Amino acid sequence: MTTLITNIQQLIGTREEHTLLRGAALANLPSIENAFVLIEDGIIAEYGAMYELELKVPQLPKAIIDAAGQLVLPCWCDSHTHIVFAKSREEEFIDKIKGMSYADIAAKGGGILNSANKLNEISEEALFLHAWKRLEEVSQLGTGAIEIKSGYGLTVEGELKMLRVIKKLKAQSDLSIKATFLGAHTYPQAYKEDHQGYIDLIINEMLPVIAKEKLADYIDVFCETGFFSPHEMETICKAGMSYGLKPKLHVNQLNSIGGIEAAIKLNAISVDHLETMTETDITLLRQGGSPQMGELPRSSGQGEPLLRSDPPGLIGTLLPTAAFFLRMNYQPARILIDNNCAIALASDYNPGSSPSGNMNFVVALSCIQMKMLPEEAINAATINGAYAMELQHEVGSISIGKKANLIFTKPIPSLAYLPYAFGNNLIDKVMIKGQFL
Repeated sequence: MTTLITNIQQLIGTREEHTLLRGAALANLPSIENAFVLIEDGIIAEYGAMYELELKVPQLPKAIIDAAGQLVLPCWCDSHTHIVFAKSREEEFIDKIKGMSYADIAAKGGGILNSANKLNEISEEALFLHAWKRLEEVSQLGTGAIEIKSGYGLTVEGELKMLRVIKKLKAQSDLSIKATFLGAHTYPQAYKEDHQGYIDLIINEMLPVIAKEKLADYIDVFCETGFFSPHEMETICKAGMSYGLKPKLHVNQLNSIGGIEAAIKLNAISVDHLETMTETDITLLRQGGSPQMGELPRSSGQGEPLLRSDPPGLIGTLLPTAAFFLRMNYQPARILIDNNCAIALASDYNPGSSPSGNMNFVVALSCIQMKMLPEEAINAATINGAYAMELQHEVGSISIGKKANLIFTKPIPSLAYLPYAFGNNLIDKVMIKGQFL
């Protein structure tokens, strides 16, 4: 099927080359005024200014959509979520309002262990239906690509259940989905005093089945004081890497304990959270993400290696809605950008610390609280988010050959109005693979 979208007020994120954006380049968001997009079988086949239409599309298709007055931009690429969970945790939300700390809540069986208990009680089918509903909700909010983690099972059966649900979501959804194994989210109660025993369980009982059933693309570890040390993270990640799983890691949320150094050694795709950053951490992230590091090209996720003109690099994924919900200091986005670090934005959608997958709010919050320019925030939530899932050749920009995953705004005066009017729903409709939802 061929569809032509005409008279677009502004077509945003048009790119002919795939480049991970860092530093000053993050503010470069190319766009075309009064534009068109041609879609063939769900893929962007051509785009340009309306005055080029006759030259570029000499024979008009039957299906023509007039987008007069609308901005069109690529769908959000949410590269860090935990949307497979059994139950919300609003009772803990009330506890926090009353002044209870995270440690207090955890001590009475709350937190991650609460979600794990609920997940291990629910059937795989019910878990899938809950996750499917959330996936539909975030897609209506403009998300076209998403990474989903396990980590609320903390048992062999529970972790495999979560990953099988994610695999089923992949098979049935038109969104681009990546799966991450996060068995090392915390230590279950039974292994609180036997860390090595749980690490052995991950390595010897979980990973072989995950590899056999092809249940994950990445491996993650929550590297934090009271959770997993950098050394433990390295041990778990190296085991996962032996099965082809690449590291995407939780680091520097509460404390700086060497997680970024370990991530660089592991050639991680991304380091996520980064609320707590020292000057050394910032330098390491800049150097670890530098294309001058001499690393070998990674796979694009579709089999072909990236060209040297499209080098790999460590991405810092910022999760501002988690900081917002937990009343923590926001990630130092402005400092990271000014230090030439590569950053992405994601929602961290989860029941405990960020119960929202609304990437529009993530973008607005990044501008309001982290002083990112609208162009920087949109790039971080689209093309750089795609890089953080190795989907940069498939989604994240308006480019020929990429999926026609598009956000159509309501008539608005400018691009800056998107984060400025943060409380309004400014999305008119969302297109995934050339079809409106």
